[in-house]
Amino acid sequence: MIGDGTGLSGESMDAPLLSIRQLKVDFNLDSGTFRAVDGLAFDIPKGKTVALVGESGSGKSVTAQAILQILPKAARIVGGEILFDDPTDGLPPLDITAFGAESAAMHRLRGGRIAMIFQEPMTSLSPLHTIGDQVTEALIVHAKVSQAEADKRAMEVFARVGFPDPRRALRTYPFELSGGLRQRAMIAMALITKPALLIADEPTTALDVTTQAQILELIKELQAETGMSVLLITHDLGVVANVADEVVVMYRGRVMEAGSREDIFRRAQHPYLQALMRAVPRFDMKENERLTPIREIKSATLATATPKRTPQAGPILQAEGLTKSFTMRSGWFSGRTRTIHAVKGVNLALPVGKTLGLVGESGCGKTTVSKIIMRAFQPDSGRVLYDDGTGPRDVHQLEGGALTDYRRSVQFVFQDPFSSLNPRMTVYETLTEPLTIHNVGTPDERYARAKQLLEMVGLDQRALRRYPHSFSGGQRQRLGIARALALEPRVLICDEPVSALDVSVQAQILNLLKDLQSALGLSYLFVSHNLAVVDYIADTIAVMCRGYIVEEAPKALLFRNPVHPYTQALLAAVPSPELDHPLDFEKLRTDRFSHPSEWPEPYRLAGAEFGEMKEVEPGHRVRVSAKSDREAA
Repeated sequence: MIGDGTGLSGESMDAPLLSIRQLKVDFNLDSGTFRAVDGLAFDIPKGKTVALVGESGSGKSVTAQAILQILPKAARIVGGEILFDDPTDGLPPLDITAFGAESAAMHRLRGGRIAMIFQEPMTSLSPLHTIGDQVTEALIVHAKVSQAEADKRAMEVFARVGFPDPRRALRTYPFELSGGLRQRAMIAMALITKPALLIADEPTTALDVTTQAQILELIKELQAETGMSVLLITHDLGVVANVADEVVVMYRGRVMEAGSREDIFRRAQHPYLQALMRAVPRFDMKENERLTPIREIKSATLATATPKRTPQAGPILQAEGLTKSFTMRSGWFSGRTRTIHAVKGVNLALPVGKTLGLVGESGCGKTTVSKIIMRAFQPDSGRVLYDDGTGPRDVHQLEGGALTDYRRSVQFVFQDPFSSLNPRMTVYETLTEPLTIHNVGTPDERYARAKQLLEMVGLDQRALRRYPHSFSGGQRQRLGIARALALEPRVLICDEPVSALDVSVQAQILNLLKDLQSALGLSYLFVSHNLAVVDYIADTIAVMCRGYIVEEAPKALLFRNPVHPYTQALLAAVPSPELDHPLDFEKLRTDRFSHPSEWPEPYRLAGAEFGEMKEVEPGHRVRVSAKSDREAA
């Protein structure tokens, strides 16, 4: 498979569609020359999916950029070949490295015979142009068709990738679409020219597990229909186990291990690959079993800390009957408005020193609930109670010193560690800003606190003078956690804190959060769409859909006996890194599980009905229609 370019599969003697041979890519930086890809060699057979796996910085995306000749200005190919054997032209394989990035030959290949889906659809799509214009542009450029013919083909592709209204999609702008539909628009743009090779760079990283499963099935179906090859770049071994035929594992620009999916997952040989697999959260983990990150975070402060125990009978934070609606315009100039009911009768309780996981798809209301708790939103009805040990108080009635104390006690860890840190502030300024705002300590004490916070999250004190751009994603998230801890809070609200991170870095952050909780007695509201992650860190899990809490239970009960159809669908959508537990695409094919009016009885909720939570076993409650209870009586 590696090095000789003779193909990955022994069952076919056909030449591979793409053969990479001893590829070397250098970056010329101010600090010197850095080799990002070092002697890389593998093949992509015709009609197959090859997964390129590794952590951030391993060279995966640079390899894709080299294939398309879209490398950054600082990078250049310094050795090797990229041979492309187009099955439609009958010519000998072309060496892509011999073409200039702006050559006519490269323009014909790029976007035509070789297409790419980028990682972040919102930044990859132009906000100034409609989806229709952006998707038809590639066809007009490469196939020389009229605008009318391009629009017709675009609508066919939109329908194929699952747009509910293909004609309307022609006139829709990216900001009007959900994350899943934006990613489908990217797929439509890549597929409209019927490429021989589709490069998918982390195509599902930012998506919900249900949407991710639908996108993965869509790529598999389109591949079966068109016979295209797929290079799937990802760090998610669960995704790889479900869609790849062959796997190439990269580390620091080199191949560590390569082979068939069966070989990689059942007979992993290289220590790096074995370490990657140990870092993935699994549903069958034992009580108190820890994830094993490739590089463990060490903190002497946490290692020697005595776990704090705060005697308190009731929950530290409680939501009672929260509802929240938003009024939105139906169109730019229509004058009509529509009401979105984001939160519908939500009740939650967070015990002291415990973790409550709040799980659901994008748009289900998770973040709205967390913002109500933070007082960023005022609820339409209901209340949030906070108990610091002196008795519960209504958060939205707090004023003056009591409000200041609450804001010190409840802090937020954001989803995107880069955009949540000010790029113009050093680490020292970032960590001491909360202390300055709340007038805590002298300058010397703040400096000492900043050093202590860095040590607590496993970062070197020399980082104090650096800026956020000089850190990796995992390091930036640790800085975000350190900033949240600056005021010694009692509660952390963690909003998707690991969704954008590699599995190995994710394992570091999850273990760090557990250690911090044990050492500091913290309580967490952990918001996520990934049930496997929540299973690892949470004590109790609340499942949210369309503004409702539909099921709530201790994690052991929830995963042993999921009762609500939406919870069952979420569990079915989590890709497992084990070949014996493939995704159930059939179950996920329809969207019925996320529409309350289409749930089976007794769970169906119609109109403005909130239903009620019913206990199915001790500590395990599920939302049912109030009407079904009356009928049973």
